[in-house]
Amino acid sequence: MTTTKKLRGLLTSGGLPLMVPGAPNALTARVVEEAGFEAVYVTGAGVTNSYLGAPDLGLITLSELVGHVNAIADAVQIPVVVDGDTGFGNALNVQRTVRLVEGAGAAALQLEDQVSPKKCGHFTGKEVISADEMVGKIKAAVDARRDDDFVIIARTDALAIEGIDEAIDRAGRYLEAGADVLFVEAPRDVDQMRRITTSVPGIHMANMVEGGLTPLLPREELGELGFAVALYANAAMRGAVAGMRQVMNHLAEIGDTRDAGELMISWTDRQALVRKPEFDELDTKYAVAHNTENGAVV
Repeated sequence: MTTTKKLRGLLTSGGLPLMVPGAPNALTARVVEEAGFEAVYVTGAGVTNSYLGAPDLGLITLSELVGHVNAIADAVQIPVVVDGDTGFGNALNVQRTVRLVEGAGAAALQLEDQVSPKKCGHFTGKEVISADEMVGKIKAAVDARRDDDFVIIARTDALAIEGIDEAIDRAGRYLEAGADVLFVEAPRDVDQMRRITTSVPGIHMANMVEGGLTPLLPREELGELGFAVALYANAAMRGAVAGMRQVMNHLAEIGDTRDAGELMISWTDRQALVRKPEFDELDTKYAVAHNTENGAVV
């Protein structure tokens, strides 16, 4: 089964929401898969934070994003969902974005209706393009995909600028334009979250941002509210930073890492995580055997 078909099945399986942790790089994606999650999200904020050491302000280029997607999709077997920000331009740019991201091995692409350059959905000062322009971009994305199972996620940031009614109206229009999953960013309370899912049919995504504007809810409650997907875009990265700080503080204070073993994964665990045994088997399989007596290749 292709990862696109697999993701389609997960989105429509019913039951508890699909939990999708974010990964800024292939190593983190390996950890997500290892933990048993069924999909991983290439987080635009996480890639920007980890790759550039910069805030989520639309600074990543399309080629940089595609490089990360390619590496992540090659490292895991689970479906890869990609944060494509604004699609890197107008409807024509969106088509190229879809083709490149799909070609890199992704199973889904998320597009949003912010003005470019965008900002994190939980920052102030956001602006949105017209709903008509975003409808055109979604239609362009749908037409550009080569695999009909490739999932298009439409995000609207209109709630913060134009209110909940406009955000709901946009979500409905984006569904009509062909979006497979709807994502109204940054609802402020449970009542707004319930309004979103009851006002517009379809598959809805909730973004659980620790410290953000939306209340953090248990998976079960998100399901009761009508959400089919629960996104945890940067939980893994933030946890990794906390761990790195612990190790670096230990090193700075003590002067060595001899007693820091509990703060780090073991050497053996590290090699297993990056699949060294698999690469060793391949190395042996494809190695050229040499006849040591006469130097001939056998």
